[in-house]
Amino acid sequence: MNKRRFIHTALVFASGLALQAQAADAWPSKPLRIIVGYPSGSSPDIQARMLAEPLSKALGQAVVVENKPGASGNIGADALAKADDGHTIGVIGNGPLTSSPFLYAKLPYQPHKDFAPIALIGSAPLVWVVPKAEYPGSTAAYLKAVHADGERLAYGSIGPGSGGHLGMELVKQALGFKALHVPFNGGPPILNAMMGGQVQLTLLPAATVMPLVQAGKLAAVAVTSAQRSPLAPELPSMDELGAKGVNIEVWNAVMAPARMPAAHQARLASELAKILGSREIRQKLLLQGWKDQDPSPTALTQRIQADTAVYRNLIAQKGIKIDG
Repeated sequence: MNKRRFIHTALVFASGLALQAQAADAWPSKPLRIIVGYPSGSSPDIQARMLAEPLSKALGQAVVVENKPGASGNIGADALAKADDGHTIGVIGNGPLTSSPFLYAKLPYQPHKDFAPIALIGSAPLVWVVPKAEYPGSTAAYLKAVHADGERLAYGSIGPGSGGHLGMELVKQALGFKALHVPFNGGPPILNAMMGGQVQLTLLPAATVMPLVQAGKLAAVAVTSAQRSPLAPELPSMDELGAKGVNIEVWNAVMAPARMPAAHQARLASELAKILGSREIRQKLLLQGWKDQDPSPTALTQRIQADTAVYRNLIAQKGIKIDG
């Protein structure tokens, strides 16, 4: 009897351990939070809300979007890096993951240590646009004029360290022309200044500038990606302009705190790959001006590493800083 009682007790104990392990693996056990380091209506915010519903269905828990805007996305990125509840992820733009460590002297997080890559949502090249009157009718003629204009040219960006600023510095470096940087507070002021003759060129998203190109108010020179983009297939690429090695795209990604268990990261990556691969989501991204990409953590890691190397070198060469 004692032996049977011992065996019974051991089985009950083992069963209890198994149930505890199963409960521990039942993740997520509460609503998931998506931190967005940008204001409501921004592209990361729109994409986070687009993913929230299908992700909620896949995980069986509510998914709530929380905006923490400021410092070009760095405030939200820092909040994500410090999240320790196991149920927080974030949608982050490329800047806080690639260029911010070199632009800011006291960044409160370390992208390569504090985050785990989950999914690349989508990417988009910028479009190089100029006033219609400044465009002589062909890319070759325009590039010749740009080289001849020297210090007369000025280009607008949405601020120091922005994609348009760093991107135009890469283009200038690759093509060998000069243009003064003039920062603005957003895309519309740049376009107003361009119409008024204060700046002669800029790099902005296709969704912002292509309606003005189609209306005949601006001329589009090229896209900033290495190859032609399905978002503006009629425009030449950087390779075609002779800017070899330049591949400037803005992109948004889903990241998790590095401390999140690997099994939970893997589940998120798997579910988001299915969601981002669906026809419905791909169509939504295209209509918003984004092309779909390989969403895998491996592809995202490679993108982060490649862009980080480019911006590290550029920022060091140009001495670009946002704070002391």
